[in-house]
Amino acid sequence: MNFFSLATDAYAMGPAPGGQGGAAELLVSLAPLILIFVIFYFLLIRPQQKRAKEHRQMLESIKRGDKVITGGGIYGLVESVTDKTVVLKIADNVKVKFGKGYIAAVRSTADED
Repeated sequence: MNFFSLATDAYAMGPAPGGQGGAAELLVSLAPLILIFVIFYFLLIRPQQKRAKEHRQMLESIKRGDKVITGGGIYGLVESVTDKTVVLKIADNVKVKFGKGYIAAVRSTADED
């Protein structure tokens, strides 16, 4: 019988009927999670989306004659460009075809080896 009396006491100490304060308590308990998500968005997600957009614009603007660097660190001169590939001249009589997404950067003309 002691167990049943304890269970009754615990039930009696629960939230008041009618649901008053339930929504406010829920909001207060979720506030730290919402704050963490907002911090992650501004510190991680948004800058990554911005870099991806800049990289996409850089890839769209590649043209013949540009000096580029691939993701693997190969320096080359763009010979031809299609929607998905880029042919680079990396030495005399040496041309290599790369996926367009593997171009990491376009070098400026002042940036000589």
